[in-house]
Amino acid sequence: MPPAPDVPEHTIRVLIVDDQSMIRAGFAALLNADEGITVVGTSDDGAGISDVVRRTQPDVVLMDIRMPKVNGLDAARTIMGMPGTPPKVIMLTTFDADEYVFSALRAGASGFLLKDSPPEELTHAVRTVAAGDALLSPKITRTLIADYAARPARPATPDATLSALTDRELDVMKHVAAGRSNAEIAAELHLAEQTVKTHVSRILNKLDLRDRTQMVVCAYESGLVRAGR
Repeated sequence: MPPAPDVPEHTIRVLIVDDQSMIRAGFAALLNADEGITVVGTSDDGAGISDVVRRTQPDVVLMDIRMPKVNGLDAARTIMGMPGTPPKVIMLTTFDADEYVFSALRAGASGFLLKDSPPEELTHAVRTVAAGDALLSPKITRTLIADYAARPARPATPDATLSALTDRELDVMKHVAAGRSNAEIAAELHLAEQTVKTHVSRILNKLDLRDRTQMVVCAYESGLVRAGR
């Protein structure tokens, strides 16, 4: 891989990891065409990912979930275990019911994106995750909820995992789990948007969660939210 290009300040640096050369080339062309995003490197496998990340210093990694040598799940775990502040990881998949979804979210991935998503969704995903938010494609969000609905009944009341949260923080967490943005939550709860951001930050800190995606998973697993309700 050639050295990472010099990138203007405030540009989002992206690394693409996928075993299909056409996917790498196509995604790179789409992202490089967006002012403010630069692809700083590509790789065809998750092997040696820590060295690639150190060399290219990406803000966001687009990671194929299924690769022949080291899959995206193991590579994401490696990235999240690197010292300092690791880049955000968006998992790429061709399946909206991929069995790796939950494991990847727990490993620290900031979201999932289907490879056949429209081009504008790709750039939106990169910008969303780079800004510190989390991203799940609508299809995968529906699959996530359907999976929980098919599981044995969750506790009728939230478990002790959430005991550190205030009533207002629980309300905010429920809305996050429903897929609402900060602005939508603010309108629903009659709060300032900055107040919602503060609540979200406190929830993440109290529960030791990486981002909103892991908050959604936690909300379902703890029994705070149940599918269909």
